[in-house]
Amino acid sequence: MLEQVKTAVSYGEEPGLRFAVMLDGRGGCRTLNIAQACTWKPGDGLVWLHFERDHPAAAEWVNTKGDFDPLVAEALLAEDSRPRVEPVDDGLLIILRGVCAAPPEEAREPTPEIDLVPLHIWVDEHRLVTLRDSGHYITALRDIRQALEKGKGPRQAGELLALVSDKLVRDLEPVLDGMDEEVDELDDLIFQGEASEVRQRLKLLRRRSVQLRRYLAPQRDALNRIEHDDAPWLTERDKLRFREVIDKLMRFIEYLDAIRDRTSILHDDLSTVIGERIARSSNRLAALAALLLPPSVVAGLFGMNVGGIPGVDEAWAFLIIVVFIAAISAGTLWILKRIEWL
Repeated sequence: MLEQVKTAVSYGEEPGLRFAVMLDGRGGCRTLNIAQACTWKPGDGLVWLHFERDHPAAAEWVNTKGDFDPLVAEALLAEDSRPRVEPVDDGLLIILRGVCAAPPEEAREPTPEIDLVPLHIWVDEHRLVTLRDSGHYITALRDIRQALEKGKGPRQAGELLALVSDKLVRDLEPVLDGMDEEVDELDDLIFQGEASEVRQRLKLLRRRSVQLRRYLAPQRDALNRIEHDDAPWLTERDKLRFREVIDKLMRFIEYLDAIRDRTSILHDDLSTVIGERIARSSNRLAALAALLLPPSVVAGLFGMNVGGIPGVDEAWAFLIIVVFIAAISAGTLWILKRIEWL
């Protein structure tokens, strides 16, 4: 039996281990260190271990002390992170994606790209093992751990897994809301004539929507597979929770599709605005050329260095030519306005 731990292990104190807790079955937990985690036995209670996937100490624990099937250990440490679920005996190998956030102790400027980081999970009746890459931070896990420390957390493995999935999907909502607000802002900018600013932002927004869609669709399928799994530790209440999470994720995917469609419409609007601007510029240049053409022709004729040019010896000839050119230009201007070129 594990000894009672009176002092909590600080965040990141153990190499490769972010935290280890044992659930008491009443919504609370107690914190373990790595030595106690290594001596844990299934009869001691439900334990939750959270590692840095790319840390050598975590890899050593998974390969030598985790008592995993070799294929499961390889999948937990693999860089391939497409969302999926694989049942193995009475457990589940799960890979999901969550929104990466800056750790509380670090201030970081927001990036234009949405960082969906992989979360590798092994879960059975007696333990939940999660692994994520170092340098990434998933608020969903922090929130669940804080709830456990307050005695308001999950009580068994299925409930814990359902809560992790729910929190991962929950963190997508502010991301999609921000993207929707950005679409509204770009829509206003386009019709205010700020097309040059919109072009790059619209490109990044469409890239983000494609990136999110790429992972959310298989994540929906993965959660759907968990819901229909017949693992004995998954209760009907847990499956109902997964059904709600899947419904929420499906709404988010539809929301994302709507954002993608709106960006396509904005792209068409932007092309239309740019095309109209080019057309106006072309019309103005053509109108200017039409206005200058008659004076150029007259000036060319009377500027030839040949004999027989009328008015050479008349003082009033230049004035007549100027009046003639002005009349032709006025007539040309009237015609251009009549055909709505100006």
